[in-house]
Amino acid sequence: MITPTDKTLIPSIQEKIDNLNKPKGSLGRLENLALQVALIQQTLSPKLSHPCHILFGGDHGIEREGVSLSPREVTWQQMKNYDRGGGGVNVFCRQHGFNLRIVDVGVDYDFDHEAYPHIIDRKVAHGTRNFLYEPAMSEAEWQKALEVGKEQVDACVNEGCNIICFGEMGIGNTSPSSILMHLFEDIPLEQCVGCGSGLNSEGVRHKLDVLRQAVENSGFTSSNCTEDASATIRYFVGFEMAAAIGGMLRAAERRLVILVDGFIMTACMLAASKIDKAVTDYAVYGHCGDEGGHRLMLDEMGANPLLHLGLRLGEGTGALVAYPIVQSAVAMLNEMDNFSHAEITKYF
Repeated sequence: MITPTDKTLIPSIQEKIDNLNKPKGSLGRLENLALQVALIQQTLSPKLSHPCHILFGGDHGIEREGVSLSPREVTWQQMKNYDRGGGGVNVFCRQHGFNLRIVDVGVDYDFDHEAYPHIIDRKVAHGTRNFLYEPAMSEAEWQKALEVGKEQVDACVNEGCNIICFGEMGIGNTSPSSILMHLFEDIPLEQCVGCGSGLNSEGVRHKLDVLRQAVENSGFTSSNCTEDASATIRYFVGFEMAAAIGGMLRAAERRLVILVDGFIMTACMLAASKIDKAVTDYAVYGHCGDEGGHRLMLDEMGANPLLHLGLRLGEGTGALVAYPIVQSAVAMLNEMDNFSHAEITKYF
């Protein structure tokens, strides 16, 4: 059970922010961000420690329908690349001091764990089933994937982590993300479907047709999808997304700051919020990506992302590059002097 942040602390935190030696509100979003981190940690002097990034990998049955430009084998090929340290996620984790955990939850490939020792084996199955025809996973598989996410977060907390982000590798995973957005936010599906890893206009039309048929076959609609949110989610998502949802829920339960990445991880946060709405108190949205629908989904969620850099790589890269902004907000709150101590006239 997630405990919402205690809003009774807002006046005390805001008073500290307003008494820093600056014009009131002059540090803009940094002030709002500092307030949120202080609320999450329930202190006027928050700290960031041992940042962790968990990247989950899994394959999708819906990929067989030609909804992605990238072939399925790219999932396992990239996982090997991450193990060797060659991915974008590796670069930004090294740059910003994040501990990276690479977790195979459902990749359709058997890794040699002696050759690739950094890939954590938590495989639920070799990819999900094709949700055009049947649920992507069973209830038992859904629960197992959720537990993987929770387990990985607990491992990070045990190492001293209090700020975390999640990434994904799974060819085809913009498709379930689009459907979650469509169902949970009641947004027309055509506004939710984008080019993914590079589909042309004809490819996007085909993807839309497939997803529209899948939603119709599933029987879920915007009016009934929240009656059993978990059933809706597990019908469509991949194992890597299910693990991320479980991780987000556990991270909020453990009072961690959650840096949310792009389209897919935002869809996972949306899904997590349908299971426990208090999870969003702990969410800091790193960026608005260029995948079709991401801005609209963020707007519908009332989320204000820190960056808009035209990113659509995934992996958690957008969350990672936003981390220094969170550091700046915390440094502002802890290290700026106040008017009284600095002997500056407070003029407002």
